Amino acid sequence: MAENDQEQKPAEAQAGSQAGQEGQRFAVQRVYVKDASFEAPDTPTVFRQQYSPQVNFNINNRSTKVDEGVYEVVLRLTADVKQDDKTVFLVEVQQAGIFEIRGINNEQLEQVLTITCPNILFPYGREAIDGLVTRGSFPALLLAPINFENIYQQAKQQQAEQLAAQEGQQAAAPVAAEEAADSGESESH
Repeated sequence: MAENDQEQKPAEAQAGSQAGQEGQRFAVQRVYVKDASFEAPDTPTVFRQQYSPQVNFNINNRSTKVDEGVYEVVLRLTADVKQDDKTVFLVEVQQAGIFEIRGINNEQLEQVLTITCPNILFPYGREAIDGLVTRGSFPALLLAPINFENIYQQAKQQQAEQLAAQEGQQAAAPVAAEEAADSGESESH
C-alpha cells in the first residue's frame, strides 16, 4: 500500500504541473519562403576575376497577428557581397512561418516571437540563401548560427538606455528653464 501511495504522488504532481501549463500551446503550423531574390549584376565578368568577396549580412524579423493565437513571423536575411566596391551578388530571402501561440503573457509572447520563432526559421533561411548562391554559380555562402536571445537582450538593453536618456533630458529641461527664469529675474531687478 505504501508503494501505491508513492506511485500516486508523482502522478498527482505531474497532473498539478500540467494544470498550471494547461492552456499554453506552441505549434509550428507551416514554414515557407515568402520571398526570394538573387541578383548578380556583373556576370559574366565577375567569373573571370579572382574571387575575394566582402560580405555584408543583415537580418531582421517581424511578426503579425493572423488570427487569435496565430502569428506569422518573417525572418529577412540579406547578403550583399562585394568585391572592389562592385556588387558581386545580392541575395535576400524572407523565410516565414505560421505559429500557434496561446496561453502566455505579453512578455513571454514577445520573447517567443523574437527568439524562439526566428531560431526555428533561421536554418531554413540559411539553406535557401546557400541554394540561391550556389545556383548562381558562386561558392557556397554558409551563414554562421545566430544567437537570437543575445540579440533580443541587446535590443532590450538599448531600449532601456534610450528611455533613461530621454527621461534624463526631460528632467533636465525644467531645471534649465528654472535657471533661465531665475537669471532673467535677477537681471530685471
